[in-house]
Amino acid sequence: MRPTNLLNLTLKEFASLWRDPAAIVLILFAFTFAVYTVSKDIKTEVNNAPIGVVDNDNSPLSRRLTDALRPPLFRAPIPLTAQTADTVLERGQVIFVLEIPPSFEADLLRGRKPGLMLLIDATAMTQAGLGASHVGRIVAAEVADALGSPSIEASLPVRVVPRTAFNPNHQAIWFVSVMQITLDLTILSILLVGAAFMRERERGTIERLLVMPVTPMEVALGKIIANGVVVAAAAFLSLQFVVQAGLGVPIHGSVALFMACVAPYLFATAAIGILLATSAGSMPQFALMSIPVFVILNLLSGAVTPMESMPAPMRMVMEASPTTQFVALSSAILFRGAGLAEIWEHLAAIMVVGSMALALALLRFRAQMQKAG
Repeated sequence: MRPTNLLNLTLKEFASLWRDPAAIVLILFAFTFAVYTVSKDIKTEVNNAPIGVVDNDNSPLSRRLTDALRPPLFRAPIPLTAQTADTVLERGQVIFVLEIPPSFEADLLRGRKPGLMLLIDATAMTQAGLGASHVGRIVAAEVADALGSPSIEASLPVRVVPRTAFNPNHQAIWFVSVMQITLDLTILSILLVGAAFMRERERGTIERLLVMPVTPMEVALGKIIANGVVVAAAAFLSLQFVVQAGLGVPIHGSVALFMACVAPYLFATAAIGILLATSAGSMPQFALMSIPVFVILNLLSGAVTPMESMPAPMRMVMEASPTTQFVALSSAILFRGAGLAEIWEHLAAIMVVGSMALALALLRFRAQMQKAG
């Protein structure tokens, strides 16, 4: 490769991107408004879950249980009857319905073991699972306190003392904000580089470039470098001003090391974008092919669900994904303060996959040019 050719092609791509206001608006939107709103609005913990109570006992203890279900975990309980409980649950107006049977307090005082029924709308999976455990814990604590008996935990011979590392308040916003930046890096690098390649093909300028003393590698790297620099700069500013300043997410690791890892990751995903562009016949085809690619890369990367919950064959396949490796090293660097010694294997895997994707894309590109010639 000739450095002068690569520099000129990179500058040409910068100019092309600057003349594309839609792409600039998309980058600004993705790394500002999208990061902030998604991080604020997507919550994996229970928060203001709607709950109703069917109080058939109307005793001091049943009212105490109702009062204990309060914000921020639950909204103020809605008084219900046995006839209306199923209706509001089916309409999605509440996620939980706690039904307290008649003579509940009296049976407890007589030494009996009455049961409480908790109806759950499990279509809201995260709220349902976590909320049910919160309801059970609240009920057990209030009943034990009302009867003057020790709690279940206090009666056990072993005491568990949890110590939460890296996210002591269990705030989903810490994780979601960084993972949203990862998602934006993936989508924009694939779309911008692939779309730039497709525009060259559709306008016929790619053939003009190749009759000049430039190589396909120089053409591809010019697009990767120009778009990668812009996307990486936007990610850095988003991390500084949106994630840390706007959302108040503390970063414990080295931002410089994280940004150094962003470069090979953008190289890998941009190479995938070029590979998709060489496989598509038009811009709409490229867009349709790109959507399932970055959706799968994101959903099965460990950013949404843990890798350990996947079937073993799928987990082995996704280990080869650069997004999976980048999600792992991002969490390690930004949250756990890991250094290069801890993340070099992830970095090497990203470089290998990116080099293979670019090599395959260039092979397809050369074959298409030879066929066209």
